[in-house]
Amino acid sequence: MEDMRYRIEHDTMGEVQVPADKYWGAQTQRSFNNFDIGRDHSLMPKEIIRAFAVLKMAAAKANNDLGVLSDRKKEIICEVCHEILEGKLDEHFPLVVYQTGSGTQSNMNVNEVIANRGNEIAGEKLLHPNDDVNKSQSSNDTFPTAMHISANEAIRNKLIPALNIMKDQLIALEKENADVVKTGRTHLQDAVPLTLGQEISGWRSMLEHSEEMILGSAAPLEEMALGATAVGTGLNAPEGFDVLAAKYIKEKLDGNYITAKNKFHSLTSKDGLVFAHGAMKALAADLMKIANDVRWLASGPRCGIGELIIPENEPGSSIMPGKVNPTQCEALTMVCAQVMGNDATIGFAASQGNFELNVFMPVMAYDFLESADLLAGAMRSFTANCLSGLKPNKEKIAENLDKSLMLVTALNTHIGYENAAKIAKKAHKEGSTLKEAALALGLVSEADFNAWVDPAKMV
Repeated sequence: MEDMRYRIEHDTMGEVQVPADKYWGAQTQRSFNNFDIGRDHSLMPKEIIRAFAVLKMAAAKANNDLGVLSDRKKEIICEVCHEILEGKLDEHFPLVVYQTGSGTQSNMNVNEVIANRGNEIAGEKLLHPNDDVNKSQSSNDTFPTAMHISANEAIRNKLIPALNIMKDQLIALEKENADVVKTGRTHLQDAVPLTLGQEISGWRSMLEHSEEMILGSAAPLEEMALGATAVGTGLNAPEGFDVLAAKYIKEKLDGNYITAKNKFHSLTSKDGLVFAHGAMKALAADLMKIANDVRWLASGPRCGIGELIIPENEPGSSIMPGKVNPTQCEALTMVCAQVMGNDATIGFAASQGNFELNVFMPVMAYDFLESADLLAGAMRSFTANCLSGLKPNKEKIAENLDKSLMLVTALNTHIGYENAAKIAKKAHKEGSTLKEAALALGLVSEADFNAWVDPAKMV
């Protein structure tokens, strides 16, 4: 008896059973059967599938302009691509990242879905996945194009907006705390004073520099490999296809997308992705520092530094009543660790290009998009659930400032470094104040000490 749950599809290797309610075809099914690796958590990212829809639409329009694809076929391909972009066909893309390193099977998954869904719309067998949907293309140039599109869009539409939300909150905190004078710290030891606003300005500047570096590094991602076909020569693609396709991608995404000048480079080298992810790693390094500063300064509440008060979002312990932990700091630092791990994977994978093609692209795309998504989500969470409620503990700040021995630095220009050091060491050894030690040593008068050792004048 015929099994109505399946239909028979075929490719150059023969016939394959495919679920009757799915639009994919034989090559997708073979990959689905052969690569059951991390299926619960390692599906090809939807951002890649959406990027494929954009480039397939652009390719259809370019092919139509060049007279190698009919108006009817172009229109149907574009209609299905719009459905993919709207998320209507998500269930038809079941493949995992750990497949062929060129992404061939995901390219064919998209081709088959567009062809089968397009034929359903047309009411006839109008489209062939290879001959029509993949016309003038190869997996070798479509996957790196989809990878660049998705990475660039993730940076511009997800990561940078989240970064700016956090930056705006830091600007507000910087202004609110402009006059809060506190102890500075270097080497985890007491240092000369600064204001809390100045300390926060350093965090704010980190984000500004990261934004500049990330956006600068994204420019190479706007170069499209499309038109290179199999090895970079453009075999089977009509002249001018690459420029036209890039033009249509640019129109759809409103970016500065251009065709790559050297297609041999665009197929085998992934330096653009490494460069852009490196800028994201630099952001992760700064976010790690910011989160660590916040949790150090908020440590306590009684037996730590205790200069910052963080929001009490949830109980901090299952055994210690009343404990509140810096959970947002911990989540952010874990994300930073993951991003640094992703950078190691991307760097290694990019080093493994052989001859005319790199075959580690799916894992690079997956890790890049994960980093962008994690950083964006963590920055939004950290801003909303920590920074927005961050308050200075002014009493503790004043207490620590008053106890600091490094205020003696203000005396250097008046009595010399060595005499100032004598005061600091005597105060520390005897547990006295700097003023008491200074007066006991007879190195400065009380009036001069009061005039010279003023934290507010030292910032």
